[in-house]
Amino acid sequence: MSLEEIINEKTDKLNKLKEKGVEPYAYSFKPDIKSIDLQKKYENLANGERTKDNVKIAGRLMIRRGFGKLVFLDIDDGYGKIQVAAKADETPEEDFNNIDLIDRGDFIGVEGLVFRTQRGELTILIKKMNLLSKSLMPLPDKWGGLKDVDDKYRQRHIDLIINSETREVFRKREQIIQFIRKFMNDKNFLEVETPTLQPLYGGASARPFITKSHAWKSDFYLSISPELYLKRLIIGGFPRVYTICKNFRNEDVDRTHNPEFTMMECYATYWDYNDVMDMVEEMYEKLAVQINGTTKINYQGVDIDFKRPWPRITMKEALKKYANLDVDKTEDDQLKKLLKENDIELDEYKKGLAIAELFDALCEKHLIQPTFIYDYPKETTALCKLKRGDPDLIERFEYFINGREQGNAYSELTDPKLQEKFFIEQKNQGKKKGEEQPVDMDFVNALKYGMPPTGGLGIGIDRLVMLLTNSSSIRDVILFPQMKPLKTTKK
Repeated sequence: MSLEEIINEKTDKLNKLKEKGVEPYAYSFKPDIKSIDLQKKYENLANGERTKDNVKIAGRLMIRRGFGKLVFLDIDDGYGKIQVAAKADETPEEDFNNIDLIDRGDFIGVEGLVFRTQRGELTILIKKMNLLSKSLMPLPDKWGGLKDVDDKYRQRHIDLIINSETREVFRKREQIIQFIRKFMNDKNFLEVETPTLQPLYGGASARPFITKSHAWKSDFYLSISPELYLKRLIIGGFPRVYTICKNFRNEDVDRTHNPEFTMMECYATYWDYNDVMDMVEEMYEKLAVQINGTTKINYQGVDIDFKRPWPRITMKEALKKYANLDVDKTEDDQLKKLLKENDIELDEYKKGLAIAELFDALCEKHLIQPTFIYDYPKETTALCKLKRGDPDLIERFEYFINGREQGNAYSELTDPKLQEKFFIEQKNQGKKKGEEQPVDMDFVNALKYGMPPTGGLGIGIDRLVMLLTNSSSIRDVILFPQMKPLKTTKK
């Protein structure tokens, strides 16, 4: 049967229901139990046993079995599935006759008695049935699914209808976020909000999305990072702050990057990057146990253990260990040769940037178990304190799991003059690439009022959810990922 024929058939059933005086789009229905609670409550009900308990449940019709005088329906109430049964001699005649006009995909409300079939299936015997919403489009079957992989993301509503596994991923995502929120609150961090629309963008090196304010007739930018606003709050007197927010970066899209993504960013006064490392490994260990019941996970066939303590390795040590490269004893000409051999192009050669790029190319893939890599070259960011005892480095770390960076942290730069100098250098560097980043002098002036020693951290929530749900693509853990727009025909 063609799609058009199916739609016509469903529309014909809709009209017949209306002719019988049935309202096909109800205003309300009040279920009194969830399928998951029903299963638990009657788990000891014996096969063939019937109760006198009357319950009300509602959901989407997913499967229909049987004909004649006995019909079984499986409905999904969003918490699980439950079987309901219509019997010609026990279900009201009008409701029983209307079942022929009910299709897979329709929402129904059922009131009836609880029993367990001889085959062991917990079931509700229909004593009253309400049509709550008549569907006019057919659902793909569970096994055929959405043929085009992109349709899974473009039509997430259909994916969620037919795949309970997808719904479980997003339930787990919410559990992860709620755990992080409680973890931070318990450590006396204050949750705050920062602007999504910003007159200047900063806090990271990224290309922004640009929009216009009609009120002020000027450009605004979608946030690429909440960092500079959170630091203003530290300057303003809050000892510890965090936000869980959306950021937007107008850059490439791939398996681990989406232009719109979620992160948790936090700052704690009187901490340095060592304190932040301690907090990260504590958070991940407790989170894994809370979500999966163990510190161990299997991600895409790889066994990973979040148990503390995690290895802590400097970037230079990592290059020695995994690439047999001692950058302190390697001349610039040799580093340039290595860059070329690994197809790495720099807009302008700087030794620190060369070291960081070679680390990415040669070492990241080896960092499968959770590992801190710390003491980065100073050229890699303009917002971090210089390394105590080595001004060519900064007190920055990133941590890696399964060969991917998962978070970024600093001993935050609090010297306003040095911050201004680094901002200007960053701006000049970007100008050479045609990506000039503005200098936020308002933030520099804020620093002049004094900012205490501070440790800061940014965690990519989406990548964390990927790990804990064994999802291979970031699009699998974002309900509505950004997709290439479909071509439309103009009328």
